[in-house]
Amino acid sequence: MHLQQILLSIVALSSVIGLGGAAHTQQLKVAAEQFQVQNAAPVIQPQEKLSDVPYVPTPSKVVEEMLNVAGVTGNDILYDLGSGDGRIVITAAQKLGTQGVGIDINPKLIQEAFNNAQKAGVTDRVQFLQQDLFTADLSKATVVTLYLLRSVNLKLRPKLLKELKPGTRIVSHSFDMGDWKPDRVVIVENRERKHVLYYWVVPETIPDHLR
Repeated sequence: MHLQQILLSIVALSSVIGLGGAAHTQQLKVAAEQFQVQNAAPVIQPQEKLSDVPYVPTPSKVVEEMLNVAGVTGNDILYDLGSGDGRIVITAAQKLGTQGVGIDINPKLIQEAFNNAQKAGVTDRVQFLQQDLFTADLSKATVVTLYLLRSVNLKLRPKLLKELKPGTRIVSHSFDMGDWKPDRVVIVENRERKHVLYYWVVPETIPDHLR
């Protein structure tokens, strides 16, 4: 093939890839526009079961890197599972304009998260739901963040693969998902501790060993 033909082929391929990326961005934008955050105080109920994980706040530096690894933008809909004081969805709303949903089973943490969102002035972009991670509807998420335990990740994995749309990004702080190998692993150094972030993209076709 002559050099001119090769160059034309490369340009054509780049155009196709660019159009595909643009189409995906447009899809995210439309989904974000259709998604409506309920700008109201959360419904608080007595806690019916113990949480599967202890609450340990994620350091701010790690929060920012989780958002960076997932490539979060204002067109995303971010779900934080085990949202604690709400810092991940609140940070995304403040810095990136992202709409977010925090889900936690602990009513005190849900109320604290809502209060923090009020102080940050982002209740028009985030909401907090007192729900069980394993029964909550996650289908609208374009990004999911986790800081749970490996055993909980493994239990949650089938639900993530079933409910999340292909292309949805997942970032887990500290814990992997067994034989679902991450697309990327990032080390974040924060003071004297190293934090490991695992990143996946939900595939179009679920491999047999993950079904």
